[in-house]
Amino acid sequence: MEDSHSMARISAVIFDLDGTLLNTEQVTKSILKEFLAKYGKVQDSDKERKRLGLTFKESSIAIVNDYDLPLTPEQFVQEIVPMYHGNISQTGVQIINDISQYVMSQAGGYWPKHFLVPIVLRHLHEHGVPFALASNSLGKNIDGKISHHDGWKERFTVILGSDQVKSGKPSPDIFLEAAKRMEVDPLHCLVIEDSLVGVKAGKAAGMKVVAVPSLQIESDSYSIADSTLHSLLEFQPEQWGLPQFGDWVDNTLPIEPIHLAGVFRNGLLQTYAVSPFILLAIC
Repeated sequence: MEDSHSMARISAVIFDLDGTLLNTEQVTKSILKEFLAKYGKVQDSDKERKRLGLTFKESSIAIVNDYDLPLTPEQFVQEIVPMYHGNISQTGVQIINDISQYVMSQAGGYWPKHFLVPIVLRHLHEHGVPFALASNSLGKNIDGKISHHDGWKERFTVILGSDQVKSGKPSPDIFLEAAKRMEVDPLHCLVIEDSLVGVKAGKAAGMKVVAVPSLQIESDSYSIADSTLHSLLEFQPEQWGLPQFGDWVDNTLPIEPIHLAGVFRNGLLQTYAVSPFILLAIC
């Protein structure tokens, strides 16, 4: 790959949400598995990979067709959406005691993809670098996913869902609209994406693209990206003309403090490690 990072100085960053900033895959995968079981269907990993990065509408149509469900896409949506808001204990999202229930209520059930995510957002914000959120999710769903993460919503210069532009990814519309609202030339925007659909959209918009594939086994397919990383831990903003992280210690970026809470049961302390990024159950 040619060293093109500095050819057009980056002055704004555009993030994808699902799979890039938030680890939503396990939640959606578990709910879909439960839904399909009601119709005697078994989840297929190949079919799931094909849907990575699609809009909610496109994904709904694909699920109905791929699994030959006796439903219209509209009926599918009506049935599955309540499962995200109701009692979903079998998905592992609902926690079994008061302490962890409180923790989950603070995070809305969606955890950052990597502990570095809040650090990156705070770093860009503190250095005055505008950054946007451009997701194939619906706008109202984006709000629900990020509202419990302290400071996220306020720090984004622009937040866009696929229902706010003419066409979702792989169309470049959402990235171009984000750049327009930030008043930044697309040539000076850096896109950070996990899906091939999103990478294609970013390149079609004439932007630089960093791919952080959710499925590392398919990382070779992301060759059109300007850079491909295994995780955000490898992200070095200075390579793109952005301010360098200032809190590295011996090439390591320290995580936020972890606070423990717990209760005694049967003479043993059951604790939960609570940080903005980690929920760790130690029983």
